[in-house]
Amino acid sequence: MKKEYVIIVAGGTGLRMRSEIPKQFLKISNTPIIVLSIQQFLKYKSSIQIVIAVHKDFKKQMKNIIQKHFPNKNIQITLGGENRFQSVKNALGLIPPSNGVLGIHDAARPFVSVAVIKECYAVAAQKGNAIPAITLFESVRQVSEKSNKAVDRNKFKIIQTPQCFEINLIKKAFTKKYSKRFTDDATVLESIGEKINLVEGNFENIKITNPNDLVIAKAYIKNDK
Repeated sequence: MKKEYVIIVAGGTGLRMRSEIPKQFLKISNTPIIVLSIQQFLKYKSSIQIVIAVHKDFKKQMKNIIQKHFPNKNIQITLGGENRFQSVKNALGLIPPSNGVLGIHDAARPFVSVAVIKECYAVAAQKGNAIPAITLFESVRQVSEKSNKAVDRNKFKIIQTPQCFEINLIKKAFTKKYSKRFTDDATVLESIGEKINLVEGNFENIKITNPNDLVIAKAYIKNDK
């Protein structure tokens, strides 16, 4: 069986949440969001190797959280960069080259299901990569400076994480120079000519980005009890 790793990207500083505390450290039912995210991967596989990329100003806080919630786990921490690309690249430096599978997950997505995690790792092990995605139900319009027009929503998907990759492939992709078009890790892999494989995500797997998302997250927690 291929060895499995996960990089959890926690480099945010709380600007969009309008908070002095980064969103990944905010609490839902007394538990930091990043702890809930880590727990989902440990539920999937207790032996999974975890690396967290965190902003330099919050490294000490991250260490304290790990010591409190995961005292028996060897969770590594690295510093995040100026953008997601650099944060992931820093974390990749702690992942040894191999034919194993690496997941890259947003710290602020605490409701990814274990079933989705399992499917992503399984498909990536077989096909080289796997990206969770969900269907659009709202109407969509394409907007330009002078006009806007309706487009077929069935031709679009909402992309989630964890995005999973064969380790040597994603390491190769991240040797490329940063580009603004690298909006996620899949676009980095795509830039070296790899086909992206989509798998079904779960709708609860929201990224907590603004205060309204936190309200929804608390509702999910309440309903899960």
